[in-house]
Amino acid sequence: MEPPFLYDLAVIGGGVNGAAIARDAAGRGLSVLLLERGDLAQGTSSASTKLIHGGLRYLEHREFSLVREALHEREVLWRIAPHVVWPMRFVLPLVREGRPAWMLRAGLWLYDHMGGREALPATARVDLAGEMAFRERIRQGFEYSDCWVDDARLVVLLARDAADRGAEVITRCDVTRLAREGSGWRIETSGPNGGEPFRAAMVVNAAGPQVGAVMDRAHETKPPLLRRVRGSHIVVPRLHDDPRAAFLQLPDGRICFAIPYEHRFTLIGTTDSEEGADADPPRASAAEIEYLCDAAARYFRHPPTTADVVWSYAGVRLLADDGSGKPEAATRGYHFALDRGADAHSAPLLSVLGGKITTHRTLAEAALERLGIEADAGWTATAPLPGGDFEPDGLDEADNLLPVEQEIAAIARNLPRGTIHRLARAYGTDALRFARGDMGRDLGHGLTEAELDHLMTREWAMTAQDVLWRRSKLGLRFTQAEVEALALRMGSAS
Repeated sequence: MEPPFLYDLAVIGGGVNGAAIARDAAGRGLSVLLLERGDLAQGTSSASTKLIHGGLRYLEHREFSLVREALHEREVLWRIAPHVVWPMRFVLPLVREGRPAWMLRAGLWLYDHMGGREALPATARVDLAGEMAFRERIRQGFEYSDCWVDDARLVVLLARDAADRGAEVITRCDVTRLAREGSGWRIETSGPNGGEPFRAAMVVNAAGPQVGAVMDRAHETKPPLLRRVRGSHIVVPRLHDDPRAAFLQLPDGRICFAIPYEHRFTLIGTTDSEEGADADPPRASAAEIEYLCDAAARYFRHPPTTADVVWSYAGVRLLADDGSGKPEAATRGYHFALDRGADAHSAPLLSVLGGKITTHRTLAEAALERLGIEADAGWTATAPLPGGDFEPDGLDEADNLLPVEQEIAAIARNLPRGTIHRLARAYGTDALRFARGDMGRDLGHGLTEAELDHLMTREWAMTAQDVLWRRSKLGLRFTQAEVEALALRMGSAS
């Protein structure tokens, strides 16, 4: 007699796509298991450019369907997660080596009109003389809207919502073998379950750059056209005090962004390279860091040097190879490889290829549809993520969370204003779960014992790196001694 399935669906991969699929499936009443070999968002999903955007440059490659879908998702995600997603204006300077003004104007008109924009401000022509610490030659440009996201926290919130709806989320659990057993899957792992295999009726392989390795462990044939592209970013001291981001056109035809980051810094990226994309973990190369510094030097009066870089990171995107010669031109759309084994009654394995953080929600819906799960589709478009059950006051970041901040301040009266703002941005109303008069010892830069306990009990944080680089970006401020003290407090390695 075949043993009963423990789960309707097992999802392998705790990045944005895997967490979104687990959340959607759990919300539809399925019993769900989410397995992640490291920490949530430890890979590509915490190494993005931190944007919820349509992808203005994808219009150039005629990916109109992808851009339309992503543009529609901007305001959906802003509504359901206003604490970790918020509007940002982007300045696109007119430069001699860039696209002509008529082309940019046409592209931005499409950008404004093809995605159902409702609340975000429209494109405008702007005078940039003396603005944003630009060089003297930059005098005119356009300004348009997209959104910013705390990418790693978004993933954690998706997983938290999945768990709140009944999913079991297990991190530090590597899948070592997948095998069809009867009409389901036997999933062998090395991790905290003590070696006991899991069993599930269906499996989704959302392992990102490791999707091919998971298919190998299932002894399934990999799609022949997979492409690994590494994108690198740098963080430098803030280049200007303007709240707007800059869209930088470069002489080689590529683009990158310079984005205000964590109040004191500027984030610059991304690159696209297939070299070093197999490294685990991937790293920004010296050549890429220099390239990004040179990109900033073309636009800003006081550009960074490589010595100014306070942090660099890289992520690998697994893309479907559409024959594009340049990696930056390869499609960012998502695809699925569905394997049903020997016959239509065999247990399905759905592998997720590609995707953008902006389209994670619609990707999850499409994945479940491919598995034949159609009931209750669409609920994720309106259900807020944990902490997001409030209405933002407006488009200005400074006032966006004022009511939430006031509630936190009324309870935790001794917290500095900057810490209260960070808590509101990171947790929204969920900060009220752990806010109290005595938040315990300050472990450094506003991280209190109360917050740390919340991260360890509610958000799967196990190491100092989990806390400092994925649940927050306090790693930009912590000294090595403070990191070691935090690790000691958590009972883990630094």
